[in-house]
Amino acid sequence: MKPNPLDSEGSEARLNLPVQAPQARVPESLIARLVSQHGASWVDGDSIQAWAEQGGDRVVLFAGDPVQFPEGQDVAVVLPELRRALGGRFEMAVVPRELEQDLARRYGSQRWPSLLFLRDGQYVATLSGMHDWDVFLNEVGRVLSLPVSRAPTIGIPLVSANAGSACH
Repeated sequence: MKPNPLDSEGSEARLNLPVQAPQARVPESLIARLVSQHGASWVDGDSIQAWAEQGGDRVVLFAGDPVQFPEGQDVAVVLPELRRALGGRFEMAVVPRELEQDLARRYGSQRWPSLLFLRDGQYVATLSGMHDWDVFLNEVGRVLSLPVSRAPTIGIPLVSANAGSACH
């Protein structure tokens, strides 16, 4: 027999319902906060080139799985601070988690977390891992001073069939 939710005791009625924990508000992820609070853009395989071609230095965060690579969340917190410390020299973007693997592979990134540096639509470098503040600040400053280059996995260098060959 189920207990009656209305249980009378004397002249007062008492409601006996199961107690449920209050629903906690799910906090916004640190990655999403880069967008909502720090002006980062969401990019994917279709939009990253157009975003990068808007000009100047641009940094894309590949945070990785937050359980497997918790330091990716740390990089998400530090990235806006690095930007501020370097005088706002770069724009920021993040890739949705489910799209990171394919897009990172396009730019030769194989470690998590990684920062992909682009300038005027071209590849500059990739900086992987979480670092102490001074090291991170110096490394980001150094990478921002590098010239554009070829991404490690884009294309295969072509060599003429006759170049450097003495054999016929």
